[in-house]
Amino acid sequence: MKYLVLIFTLLFIGCNDSNVVSSNISTDADNFKINRRIIFYNGITDKYIFVIEGFCSIEKDNRDNQLEVTCKVGKNSYKKHYLGISDNVTYFIEQLECRCLSL
Repeated sequence: MKYLVLIFTLLFIGCNDSNVVSSNISTDADNFKINRRIIFYNGITDKYIFVIEGFCSIEKDNRDNQLEVTCKVGKNSYKKHYLGISDNVTYFIEQLECRCLSL
């Protein structure tokens, strides 16, 4: 029994509120529950290249050096965008609304 308590204690040492909330927001975003703005930015021209807003799930594909963005556009409708990343093109993602989550 002592070992079981020790194992659970060690498992929960690294868990804090910010980790739990961050994980919950990421899960909700992957399930199309978080309204986001994804902006692609050209660092040389100092201009936005492309902007996506909506309930989108994002996956970085390091092998192909691209961002894969899937957005829910209706009850059972989705769109998928593939956006390349380069030395002078980067992106940032903004969460547009607060999300009420439990810890």
